[in-house]
Amino acid sequence: MISPEKGRLFKKIFSRKMLVSLIMGFACGLPLLLTMSVLQARMKENGLDLGLIGLINLVQIPYTWKFVWAPLVDRFVPPFLGRRKGWMAMAQLALILSIAGLGFSDPVNHFGWMVFTAICVAFFSATQDIVVDAYRREDLSDDELGLGSSLYIYGYRLGILLASGGGLIMADFMTWSQVYLVMCVCMLPAVVTTLLTPEPAVAEGTPKTLKEAVVHPLVDYFKRNQAIWVLAFILLYKIGDTMASAMTMPFYLEIGFSKSEIGAVVKIFGTWATIGGALSGGIIMIWLGIYRSLWVFGFLQAVSTAGFIILARIGNNLAVLSAVIAFENISSGMGTAAFVAFMASITNKKFTATQYALLTSLMAFPRVLASAPTGFLAKHMGWEAFFILCTLIAIPGMLLLFKVASWKGNNHMTA
Repeated sequence: MISPEKGRLFKKIFSRKMLVSLIMGFACGLPLLLTMSVLQARMKENGLDLGLIGLINLVQIPYTWKFVWAPLVDRFVPPFLGRRKGWMAMAQLALILSIAGLGFSDPVNHFGWMVFTAICVAFFSATQDIVVDAYRREDLSDDELGLGSSLYIYGYRLGILLASGGGLIMADFMTWSQVYLVMCVCMLPAVVTTLLTPEPAVAEGTPKTLKEAVVHPLVDYFKRNQAIWVLAFILLYKIGDTMASAMTMPFYLEIGFSKSEIGAVVKIFGTWATIGGALSGGIIMIWLGIYRSLWVFGFLQAVSTAGFIILARIGNNLAVLSAVIAFENISSGMGTAAFVAFMASITNKKFTATQYALLTSLMAFPRVLASAPTGFLAKHMGWEAFFILCTLIAIPGMLLLFKVASWKGNNHMTA
């Protein structure tokens, strides 16, 4: 017989809200690699210059600047479906058209058109991210944020896996245009979900002018007692994990693993480990809460980074690689789930889109800036010393938890 506590847990996991978080996560993850590794593979197959293939990553810029137009999403209400659903529907339909346009572009004869459509995919994908993040925050109660965020990440990873692994496999059996059309079809469940799911309640005091939409979210955030500490925490919480991840591919190759071994263990097995970590992290957060989860998962993240030190010392050992990848990806998935839930919990529902876009843009900074010098550090320090540095550099982020998320605290930032 199922206990009342387990019954409530199952009811929460299989609720309408969690299903929406999962589907929307999938829709947000799917477009990401269509303008990165999948497009690069297509360009390489068409014989384009390696320099151009590298520069195509610049089409990702809209993801790092989405906070610029996020106030428009908070301020203006579309004439149909509502404040959040209207924007989601428009972003998703525009995204589908852009993906189809990218699929029918010609990298060789119409390179400019391909770049333009790729930028459109990134722009509308970033816009969808803004609205989905805002909708999830407003749709979920505070005690549902942990599980909802983990299911969002679960769906996000599935979308990435389908686009990257599935897209490349399909490209062996069909044209690139057909691959991108299949991806368009895979976006349709999100459109249907947008149409059927209810519009969240509009909070009192939402922006009435564009000035209010731009200025008030910043004023509201920075008048809080711990605003600067929280920004520092967001910058530093995953910096060690991020720096280590930036150099794992050349590390695996240098110590003697084959590309097939890396593909099987790191990409396929590792992706499912991350998904498992995100899902289990969400369930654990139901009992621990967001703050305590940040402590536990942050510690596990740091320890998992230290696993690369062991691998650097042992060298080419497939069993050790599998163990390190499993532990690192599971703990990283847990840490990301808690991190995303934390950022959602500190946004004001009056300005959800703008504040969340600002925080997630800030979260992306270490991925770009801190990862840039990692190659030079690994070259001059050696792999073992480099991963020791990545482990130690996680300490400041953990220490900031004393200021922003004490073990005995609640799950809300004090105003």
